[in-house]
Amino acid sequence: MVTFLLERTAPLSLDEAWRRLTQWPRHGDTVPLTRVTELTPPPTGEGTFVVARSGLGPLAFDDRMEVTVWRPPTGDLPGLCRLDKRGRIVTGWAEIEVRPGPGGRTRVLWREELRVRLLPRVFDPVLRAAARTVFGRTVNELLRRP
Repeated sequence: MVTFLLERTAPLSLDEAWRRLTQWPRHGDTVPLTRVTELTPPPTGEGTFVVARSGLGPLAFDDRMEVTVWRPPTGDLPGLCRLDKRGRIVTGWAEIEVRPGPGGRTRVLWREELRVRLLPRVFDPVLRAAARTVFGRTVNELLRRP
C-alpha cells in the first residue's frame, strides 16, 4: 500500500478547476492505454460509479471507483470529492480537493492511498513513484486543458 499527496496551483476559479478535475472521461485522455467511463447516469454525485480500464487485450484490468463524498465548491468554500476504489486488482481511495489559493489562484490537493493486490510490498517505492508520475501528469494536463 502506498500513499501520496500532490499539490498544484492553477490560475482558475474553484468552479473551473473542479469541473476540469471531475469530468471523469477526461482522465482517460491523459493516461496512455486507459479509458475512463462513468457507469452511472449524470450528474455525478455520491453513489456514482466510474471505471478506468487500463492495458491491452488480456493484460487489461479495471479500476472500479465509487464517489463516496461529493461536495462541489460554493463561493469561496473548498470542494471535496472522494473516490473509493472497489476493483479486484486496485483498491484504496483518492481525494480531490480544490480550495482558494494565493493570488486568486486555486490550490488543488490530490491525496491517494493505492494498493495493487498480489504486488509484494517490496515494490511499494516503485509503485509510489509511478503513481506520483502518472497522476501528477494527469492533474497537470486536466488543469491545463479547458
